[in-house]
Order: sequence, then structure tokens, then C-alpha cells
Amino acid sequence: MPRTITDIVPPSRRRPAADPLLPQRQPEPQDSGSFPPPPPPSPIYIRPRRRFPWGTAIVAVIVVILAVGALAFFGSAKVDVFPTTNTGTVTGTYTATPTSGDIPFQLVTVQKVATENVPAESTVTANDAAQGSITIYNTQAKPQPLINNTRFQTSDGLIFRIHQSVTVPAGSAVTPGTLTVTAYADSPGVTYNIGPASFTLPGLANTPQATEVYAKSTSAMAGGFSGTRPAVGQATDDTEHQKLQATLSGQMTGEVAPKVPDGYVLIPGSIFVTYVPLPDTGNTDGTVAVKEQATATAVIFPADAISRVVATQVVGQQYNGQPISLKDVSGLTLAGTGSTTPAANSSFSFTLSGTATVVWKVDPTKVAGAVAGKSRASAQSVLTGFPEIGRATLTLRPFWKGSYPSDPADITVTVETP
Repeated sequence: MPRTITDIVPPSRRRPAADPLLPQRQPEPQDSGSFPPPPPPSPIYIRPRRRFPWGTAIVAVIVVILAVGALAFFGSAKVDVFPTTNTGTVTGTYTATPTSGDIPFQLVTVQKVATENVPAESTVTANDAAQGSITIYNTQAKPQPLINNTRFQTSDGLIFRIHQSVTVPAGSAVTPGTLTVTAYADSPGVTYNIGPASFTLPGLANTPQATEVYAKSTSAMAGGFSGTRPAVGQATDDTEHQKLQATLSGQMTGEVAPKVPDGYVLIPGSIFVTYVPLPDTGNTDGTVAVKEQATATAVIFPADAISRVVATQVVGQQYNGQPISLKDVSGLTLAGTGSTTPAANSSFSFTLSGTATVVWKVDPTKVAGAVAGKSRASAQSVLTGFPEIGRATLTLRPFWKGSYPSDPADITVTVETP
């Protein structure tokens, strides 16, 4: 039997015969473009040569120059000084003299009147002389003594007198010596109840002192009366005057303090107050005006002089008269050793006690001259030899400056307040 191709091909490799009744699958056409063409060969990468950043470098140099210039421009050479302070106890007896000496003093005099209206208890026939405060001026270079009952005359011819001997301090035409006293009318009656006025001294007429010694009042004269007026009994009058004195006592420090000139100190206890009862006056409403006049005489000292007195005790042997100041006098108490009110023409003895703090004065010019041209370490060493300097902070800018300028005017010295 003759063989066919099917007999030669194994069954596993035989393709099934096409069924003429089924649709035949068309062979898929070959797509020659189904695979991308191979890429072209890559070019060889050559890294470009980097150029030096001249622009950035120039900007950086400019910034550095400006920074250095700014540091130099805003540089500083400073010394902040903290003065030496000493606190201690003070106790001792001293003698001050008028306007000169180791402890000079001056007097400040202030007068104040207090009034209390009380119901009348009776009537009385009275002949009262007006009175009031006057300030005597002396433009001579020497003190002017005035005796008891010295007359003071107004431009209208009214005469007032003082009831004590006084001495008016020396002065000048620019700054006269002054003294405030009480003047009493030469006669009773309301005629002498005058307002502020100017006075001459008839006893000095036709002498050079006639124009060099004079007086003025800044408040009205009061109390002049002649006739019958409402009155109070003696007990009521005494009680009211005691009350007025207590009131005035608490007010006199406040009256004196504004009168203390610059450069002087008012120590607690240095105000001496005297009281004078003024004549009672009747009011139209049936009450009686009871009046009390207080005269405060305050002893004031130059701040530098009293600071030296305190420093000799507070600082001790280390103090040799260097400039020094009192931080505060409220811790001190002054008491006069005499029984009379201090007078402008005689010495004044007193005791001083309490606690005080003194502050050494620092001269900025001296400090600047001491550190000029020196290094920071040398300047610090020099300042430790100044007893008035407790501590100092040295500043040099910019940081590369090694020494202070040679010209003291280029150094800023600040003295700190303790």
C-alpha cells in the first residue's frame, strides 16, 4: 500500500485537516514595522570647562569691605565707671561759722501765720498794734547790726519797729544779705493794717547806709485794732494757740525746703521754730479769729562741706579730702548745742548723728586722660589705682582694636549713678 505524508509525519506534529465547512483563518500578514529600528549610536559627552565666578567674588569682596568699614565707623572707645560708695555711722560735735571756714553755714528764715475762728465768749475793749513780717536787705560787704526798737518807715510815714537786736548778713548790690523779722506798728489801730510795702530806716538817714540797708514786706500787716470787739476767755485762747502751734510745726519743713538754694543741704533737725501769738481779731459773724505766727530759722550747709565732715568718719583714714557727696541726708539728725536760735553773725555748734552713704566723685576728663593710648589690660590696671572708682567696664570696638585712642577727646567716659 503506498504511503502518504501523514504516514511519515508523527501524529504530534501533524496539523489537523481543514474543515471545508468552517471558515478558514487567514494568516496574519507580517508587519515588518512591529519592531522599532535600532537607536543611533550615542554621541560622546564632553563636560564643558567651568569659568571662574568673578562676579560672585567681587560681590563678596565688596560686602567684606563694607562690613569692615561699618565696624570701623561705628567703633567706640568707652569706659563705664561705677563710683566708690561707703556707708557708715556718724556721731560727733562740730562748730560751723557764718559763710566761711571748714564748715560754713547760712540761715533761711520763713514765717507763716495760722488762724482758727472760734465762737465769741464775751467782748473786750482793745488797743492792738498791727504786726507782720518784713525782710531787711543789706547790700554792703559787711554785716549791718540793728538795735532793738529800730524804726522802719513806709512812704506814707507810718512807723514800725523791731523788738529785738539783729544783724543783717553782708551782701552785694546783686545778692544782698537778707534777714526776716517781725515788725510791730508804732501805734494801735486799723490804720497800720497795710498791704505789702517798702521801708526805709530813719536812723540811717544822711549816712551811706541809708541806700544800702532797706526793708520790704510781702504780706499784709494785720491785728491793728482800737475799740470793743468780740473775745474769748483765756483758757479758750490758750487752747487754740496750742493747736495752732501743733499745726504749724508740721508745716514748717515744707515751707523751708523750697527756699534752700542749689548746692546746700537741709539736715533733719536743723530747723528751729519760734511761735508768737498774734492779737485776736473779731469777725462780723460773731466769731473770734485766733492767730499764731511761726518763724522757722533753718541752718543750711554747703553740700560739699558737710559731705567732707561725714566722709572723715564713714571712710576713715583712706579719705584725704577728695571730692565726695552725700547720697542722702535723711538718715542723719542734727541738734543744736545751744538754747537759742542760731544767729547769722555768730558761730553755731551742733551734734550730728545717724547713718549716711557717701559717693566719691569721678572726673571723666581725668579718667579719659589716664587710659588714653593704653591697651585694655593696662587701662584696667591704671584705673584700679583710683580710690574714687569702685568698678570700671572697658569697651573697645571693633574687636581688633588693641588700645584706646591717644586723644582723650575720642574716649567716652560715663559715670554711672549708684
